[in-house]
This record gives sequence, structure tokens and C-alpha cells, in this order.
Amino acid sequence: MISPFKAVIGDAYKSVEKRLLTAIHLRFGLPAELPAEVTRIIKAADRGAAFLEATRLAGFSAEEARRFFGERPTLPQKIERTSLMPWPAEEAEQRFLDRFATLANS
Repeated sequence: MISPFKAVIGDAYKSVEKRLLTAIHLRFGLPAELPAEVTRIIKAADRGAAFLEATRLAGFSAEEARRFFGERPTLPQKIERTSLMPWPAEEAEQRFLDRFATLANS
């Protein structure tokens, strides 16, 4: 769940998020609960992505994004140039469906 949504509903999101994550993990053949180290890595990546989305797409200043999400992640320039550009809705939908089909069939 995105951070602004969590802020609006308070701690009630935790049980909903846990149920959703468990269902997603089981659907894709993962353990219902991931090891703590994997969860830590995922959370760090999520905060980094939120920082970049905030500054690249939502108009946050770097200072404002740091307050909400921590330090700016360090990524190779090629990744930032090619992966952090907004796509038209139709392209995003098609990319999602293509990736989902690949994962579902593996």
C-alpha cells in the first residue's frame, strides 16, 4: 500500500497489508512470510522508489522527499534514464500484462 493511504487509515492498514502480501506470496509460490532480511531489502527499495517517484513525477523537492522517504537512492544512470519515465496508460497496461503472463506461465 502506498504511504499516503497508510497515513490516512492509520495502523488499521497493517492487517490488510499482511493479508494481501500473504495472498500474493502464495499465489506466486513464495513463502507466506518472507525472511526478515528480504523484507528489509524490499522496504529499502520501496522507499527509494517512492523518493524517485515523488521527485521525478509528483513535484516534490529533494528536501521534502527526504523527510518522507529518507535519502535518495543511488542507481546507475542508465536505470534512471530508462526506467523512471512515466509511460502512457496503455503502454503501462500492456507492459504489466506481458510481465504478468510471463510470471504466470513460469
